[in-house]
Amino acid sequence: MGYKVPMKVTEIQLTYNNKVKAIDRPQITSSNDAYFVLESNWSNQMELLEEFNILLLDRSNRVMAMCPISKGGVSSTVVDIKIVFAAAIKGRASAIILAHNHPSGNLQPSRIDIDLTKKFKQAGELLDIKILDHLILSPEGDYYSFSDEGLTL
Repeated sequence: MGYKVPMKVTEIQLTYNNKVKAIDRPQITSSNDAYFVLESNWSNQMELLEEFNILLLDRSNRVMAMCPISKGGVSSTVVDIKIVFAAAIKGRASAIILAHNHPSGNLQPSRIDIDLTKKFKQAGELLDIKILDHLILSPEGDYYSFSDEGLTL
């Protein structure tokens, strides 16, 4: 008498519900443009805890969406690369901009920030999804751009 394997499986649905016409989406031409979109849509907890968000961009670098990825504690948050690229693929993004905040206000990227950005860049190349930048935001209204500083991008 053999073990009978169940035949039911979970269904995954891919949906994209766009409510903004392409012409009305903000276009990113600089790190300052990206910062403005991110800061304008960030949660009200920038001083309290670290968060990681991404901007999904189309082929013209117009923002299709801002997607929250994780919220953590005062000094870190866990970022799962699979979740980031699942959102990018589901949202049919041609490029993404990574962003997280430092509640302390210190804008210098940590070794972990740098290594994570390199990892994202490598994965993006395999999936044909460009990583245009990684921004670190501070509660004081400043930001650090990996792209502007020539780091790993």
